[in-house]
Amino acid sequence: MGFEQIFIFGVLILAFIALIIDRWSPDIILVSALAIVTLGGVIDIRQAAESFGNTTLMALGSLYILAAALRKSGALEIAGKYVLGKRSKNIYIILTRMCTNVSLYSAFLNNTPIVAMGIPAVRSWSQKNRIPVSKLLIPLSFAAILGGMCTLIGTSTNLIADGLLKSYGLHGLSFFEVAWLGVPCALVGLLYLIFISPILTPIRRDIRFEEEINRELLLELEVTDKANLAGRTVEEAKLQTLQGFFLTRINRQNQEIAPVSKDEQLQTDDHLLYAAETGRATKLPDLSNFPGVQLVVQPPRRIKRQKKDRELHQVVIKEGSQLAGMTIEEAAMPERYGAAVTGARRRGKRIERPLEQIRLQPGDVLLLDTRRGFGEVYENTPDFYLTSKIGGEAPEETKELEEQHPGDKGKDLYLSVSVLIGIVTLVAAGILHIALAGILGVSLLIMFNVIEAGEARKSVDWTVLIVIGASLGLGKAMAVSGTAKIIANGMVHLTSEYGPRAVLSGMVITTGLLTNIITNNGAIALMFPIVSSIAQSQGIDPRGLFIGVTLAASMSLLTPISYQTNLMVYGPGNYRFSDFLKVGFPLQIILWLIVIILTPYIWPF
Repeated sequence: MGFEQIFIFGVLILAFIALIIDRWSPDIILVSALAIVTLGGVIDIRQAAESFGNTTLMALGSLYILAAALRKSGALEIAGKYVLGKRSKNIYIILTRMCTNVSLYSAFLNNTPIVAMGIPAVRSWSQKNRIPVSKLLIPLSFAAILGGMCTLIGTSTNLIADGLLKSYGLHGLSFFEVAWLGVPCALVGLLYLIFISPILTPIRRDIRFEEEINRELLLELEVTDKANLAGRTVEEAKLQTLQGFFLTRINRQNQEIAPVSKDEQLQTDDHLLYAAETGRATKLPDLSNFPGVQLVVQPPRRIKRQKKDRELHQVVIKEGSQLAGMTIEEAAMPERYGAAVTGARRRGKRIERPLEQIRLQPGDVLLLDTRRGFGEVYENTPDFYLTSKIGGEAPEETKELEEQHPGDKGKDLYLSVSVLIGIVTLVAAGILHIALAGILGVSLLIMFNVIEAGEARKSVDWTVLIVIGASLGLGKAMAVSGTAKIIANGMVHLTSEYGPRAVLSGMVITTGLLTNIITNNGAIALMFPIVSSIAQSQGIDPRGLFIGVTLAASMSLLTPISYQTNLMVYGPGNYRFSDFLKVGFPLQIILWLIVIILTPYIWPF
């Protein structure tokens, strides 16, 4: 083993460790690793840059925009109404409707917006029907993953595989080629989710119910004329926090001010409303240093919230969010987003520390008190997933206007759905490459004002595109340096004496473990050069190995951090880390067996 191979191994091991520790976002880790191997001379800057010019990135970016247009036009909302159906107490009927529909939608759209739209709908439905939301959200995420395995555009993993196959001189994937293997996996997976997952998923209450009860336990103070605080800011009066309580809103002449800026000037007769920092009622603060500020209501009595112009939202911190690593105080949510943080959860449990001291991590769930319209403004932010009902209930006058002028919404709906059908038709018929069809579709959507250019840019998950580009670059470095060949020879040595199916088994299991440790896109990019080397050394047709590995890379079922849809349902479902392993491990084994058994029959070696 030469210096270059040792160097690549060292960089990859350090990158894997960094990804497992999860202190930095995957895009930062993988881009840094690519920069290091480029500085080390394994590949040159041109080769490193080429990975970011891959047509896969263009195709995926256009599909993000298409999904955003469908969401904005109301197409996903209409589709969502058919997901859960009418009132029912039968969990098997509920899961059949939900999982089947979600898988079908995910075969033709990016699954992230589908799950994002599905979470608030499922939570609202489960509350009305008294079904534990924890019984539905893991199946929602897993069904979306299963659907993505069935078509070329179902997941970014399939698009990457298409580009990599062409780079190795093979034919790219046709639109439904992966369906020969993906559909059996999806069908068996759906049966598992419908009949087995109800036994394995926990029974837990929606965390929003628990948190909102906690944050209604408020302390209310009144600023009397004796306080001499009129004209002074909240910060100057030192009233932002009071011995275990923090200021969430001000009631001024029956008008609510929330979130409260530190520069908000107090007025006589203001009512200051505080929540306990840990979500629990604690001993009353000492007001002796605040003459003229008197207690009006104390815990455990509850104060009615004025809902006019206010919304309660729940968000999940994204991978790669600029908020990750900041404390809630440093994040300055009131100034940055106009939102007051009134609760926080991590790994399914309340974080029992003063809120301003909590250092945010990907997957953390924040409860926010916001002005009306927060959802529409921040639904596509790169910092968090919005998992509450977007925008809340519209005022009656807004609903009336929408009913009177439905034309624009209807036009956008028909256009966005038509563009989706057009892209699928052109790609499935082999008339246009997915990247070109996607770009043309986006151009039409922007031209007819279905989505604005600014909204289109914001809808693209740039972190995912950067991860893909960096992963492709590292895969190139592995191939060029001979590292992939060394790894392949080692795996062949362990499995070749048992035949090609054993080789496939080794590839599938290794990829399946990698995709749960790092990312699905990183796993596929790193495994393809290894698969190519194995196929060459064994003299077998590589296509079956490539597609088997592609499907295995989509099976991110073991942890909440292995895939973005898992991360999105993690907090809202009130899950523990181990819940995903409990539900996902048997399904993972079943799907691996299907791939290992069927692949040689569909693509003979």
